[in-house]
Amino acid sequence: MLIHPWDAADEDASLDFVRSNEFGHLIAAGRGRDVPVVVPTQFHLTEDRRVLLHLARPNPIWTAIDENPMVLLSVAGDWAYIPGAWKVLPGEGDPAMGVPTTYYAAVQLVCRARVVTDAEGKAAILRRQIERLDHDLVDPVRHERRFPGIRGLELTIEKIDGKFKYGGNADAAHREHISGLLRDRNAPGDAAAREHLVRGLHQDDPL
Repeated sequence: MLIHPWDAADEDASLDFVRSNEFGHLIAAGRGRDVPVVVPTQFHLTEDRRVLLHLARPNPIWTAIDENPMVLLSVAGDWAYIPGAWKVLPGEGDPAMGVPTTYYAAVQLVCRARVVTDAEGKAAILRRQIERLDHDLVDPVRHERRFPGIRGLELTIEKIDGKFKYGGNADAAHREHISGLLRDRNAPGDAAAREHLVRGLHQDDPL
């Protein structure tokens, strides 16, 4: 992933984004494959920087992980299309000459995968995922007869690449202009993109 210096997100901000968007694509390259195995999946990011998830036993990713335990978890979101006309301040030129872009956040986690096959380990992963998303359910071990149909995964994060592309290469006047337009349009994704944009403006404020 290309990350310009003005788009780079630090590790804490990157993990905060992942923690608030716990759905992504798990990618296993395996060995000698024409294309990697890509699996869309829910997951849970723990406080100690591990990723926990489970997948069905027939999933093709297990063979790729057996070949090579290094995997990539890719998470992206908070995106908004920025029309070219928005990039031109009022009175500064022809809006039709503006160059459009897309604002978005993306984090890629390079991880080492460990497959979890024992019933106790599967139950522990399921508990963590359910605690995060659901309540008032029985303990997962009550469904132990179904455990042979799944495997668990524990991913140890070895590298974090975060990109928050929200006009960091533009001056404050242009970003403030776009912030107002995002607020007025209020399309899906605009509020989240504007929040990132405003946060970046505040970070640029002198102390």
